[in-house]
Amino acid sequence: MIPRYSRPEMTAIWEPECKFSIWLDIELHACDAMAELGTIPKKAAEDLRKSAAFNIARIDDIEAEVKHDVIAFLTSVAEHTGPEARFLHQGMTSSDVLDSCFNVQLHRSGMLLLGGVDRVLAALRTRAEEHRHTPTIGRSHGIHAEPTTFGLKLANFYAAMDRCRARLITAIDEISTIAISGAVGTFANIDPRVEDYVAHKMGMKVEPISTQVIPRDRHAAFFATLGVIASVIEQISVEVRHLQRSEVLEAEEYFSPGQKGSSAMPHKRNPVLSENLTGLARLVRAYTIPAMENVALWHERDISHSSVERNIGPDATVTLDFALHRLAGLLEKLVIYPENMLANLDRLGGLVHSQRVLLALTQAGISREDAYRLVQSEAMKVWAGEGHLLELLSTNKTITDALPEQELEKLFDLAHHMKHVDTIFDRVFGQS
Repeated sequence: MIPRYSRPEMTAIWEPECKFSIWLDIELHACDAMAELGTIPKKAAEDLRKSAAFNIARIDDIEAEVKHDVIAFLTSVAEHTGPEARFLHQGMTSSDVLDSCFNVQLHRSGMLLLGGVDRVLAALRTRAEEHRHTPTIGRSHGIHAEPTTFGLKLANFYAAMDRCRARLITAIDEISTIAISGAVGTFANIDPRVEDYVAHKMGMKVEPISTQVIPRDRHAAFFATLGVIASVIEQISVEVRHLQRSEVLEAEEYFSPGQKGSSAMPHKRNPVLSENLTGLARLVRAYTIPAMENVALWHERDISHSSVERNIGPDATVTLDFALHRLAGLLEKLVIYPENMLANLDRLGGLVHSQRVLLALTQAGISREDAYRLVQSEAMKVWAGEGHLLELLSTNKTITDALPEQELEKLFDLAHHMKHVDTIFDRVFGQS
């Protein structure tokens, strides 16, 4: 991923230095295990521990000739270790190193992503509590529906991101396996106890059954989880973009001193962060399909997955990591306009209370069909600019016969829509 959308903490996991260090750890742990089992001399394993090293530039030079990255790596290490290098990679295949390393990198990336998710959750919870009872209009199809609170909007996003957190924990657990099982997964030339040892040392689990590679359904699930997280990021971002529209302006991204919104129009304050997040979400989601298509490899393995994973491994995790922290910062500084929310609530002349009137009429003995017709008839007049719904209802004798004026007025009380907010908050965040 380009530096513009990267954080150094995540990119470091995918740097060549980190990758080759993991490769060397795997090889040396395998040697230690084989030495304990008597497969190789203990002295050789000890000497390898002391002298093993690699040179990235040298690996690149060797790979340019041999066209094989693991062989190039082993050759570079051998140049540092001498004759004991013959005990490296005993009974192993390249994928034992490549796949195990890839999963270690995904595990580490997943843990960083978990930190980003937690930061978003903390921001959502803080802002939700802050606006728990801040009334605002709920919209369906983009049209005013009924009152809600801004806190409930944010609580909804919190619940979605919390589900993402649970999925991510599962995905990290599922991807945290390594395989040191040889050319087709039969352990023909290596003891399974070597795999156990390496897994323990790397803080991973053994793959119960592998071929030449670790099964790619694990990776498909991991990247699919990243795609869902990206979609929730987009969901939140799209809401911010809508709420920042000039004719709505119920919330707005923080606009810092000296910031400029347009090269042509000095007045502009655009929702550039949430727009950026919408685009980044598209990228992360795009990586899920190639990951799923990697599941169906030929027989015990082909190499069609390799080029895909060399791209989507770093790109998906780096992009999502950046997006999570950008979203958290956006939420932490989001500017809220409760007064605009109140103004918008009554923008349609009381229409948002139509359901309460409908239900009250049915409770008063009028059929639902007739009640609907009565309320809709007056509501259409409001749409036409002929007055406020309460005023129009008060002039309809059929309605006032069923609902006295004082009772009718109570149906337009905002507090009615807030009465269960605390119950919902307890469900989402737990009882305080």
